Amino acid sequence: MKIAVDAMGGDHAPREVIRGAVHAFREHDLPIVLVGKEELIREELRRTGAKGIEVQHASDVVEMHDVLGVAIRKKNSSLRVGLNLVAEGKAASFVSAGNSGAVMAGALMILRKIRGVDRPAIPATIPTPTGPIVLIDAGANVECKPDNMVQFGYMGDAYARKILGISRPRVGVVSIGEEDSKGTDLTRETSSLFRKTDLYFVGNLEGRDFFAGKADVFVCDGFVGNIILKTMEGMATALLDFLREEILKSQMAKVGAVLAGGAIRRVKRKLDYAEYGGAPLLGVKGGVVICHGSSDARAMKNAIRSAGSLHRHGVEEEIARAIS
Repeated sequence: MKIAVDAMGGDHAPREVIRGAVHAFREHDLPIVLVGKEELIREELRRTGAKGIEVQHASDVVEMHDVLGVAIRKKNSSLRVGLNLVAEGKAASFVSAGNSGAVMAGALMILRKIRGVDRPAIPATIPTPTGPIVLIDAGANVECKPDNMVQFGYMGDAYARKILGISRPRVGVVSIGEEDSKGTDLTRETSSLFRKTDLYFVGNLEGRDFFAGKADVFVCDGFVGNIILKTMEGMATALLDFLREEILKSQMAKVGAVLAGGAIRRVKRKLDYAEYGGAPLLGVKGGVVICHGSSDARAMKNAIRSAGSLHRHGVEEEIARAIS
């Protein structure tokens, strides 16, 4: 179950990527193949003192600013070499904090889609007071048809069962009201199709329902999903900034913050995207995890751990079974 890691992808590559891989190797006992410029990788590995991590040389790098056509044509890039390892069965999953558009395009071209899947989708795991939920699609498809959305529901259901351990996930469609008449043609037609499936469909869901425990899988197109996800990330950062600002206003607040320090740190950790590492691309053959471009070592470690979970829990096989 080797995990191929794009050592050259991301704002802090290769140092933070390699350090994250070393932590995943040591803490989770995951066999890892670091893909990229061999000399740079081995130099960083020597600094960490890690032994037993495999290195696969790739002479080129897909840059963040590369347009899609240019990125895909770089046949010796760490991105393409890593995806090829998965396609050839030499690795179970691929992890990258590099150009996300190139990762998705490369996965479609090299790994191909699971039979029956029209469009792969990205599920985002979101922490809530009642437990984690799944938002799908979080950005892979900006324009969708009702059939695509129903497939997202099946993929989200499989992911929630296998990765989050929810035995019968409640699935709903993100809309502007609970009533069947509310929303766009897309959401109304999608809800109608969901009612004919064997999924535990709970109807339309509003934005406030994300944190109300009303569903486990929230289905939307990638345009809406990406806006929701980034708004939540921005709000989480703003809330922590508000809290810090209020604490600094008085000595009493500072004393209270010291006494509640453990609770504050736990909340901060729950709101930090680095705890989840990255988001998988569901619907392609082999595991693919896409990370934030700004991922540090902790985020990369958790992304690699997630990639291992995709394979270990058989998410690809479960999606294939559900779609068929």
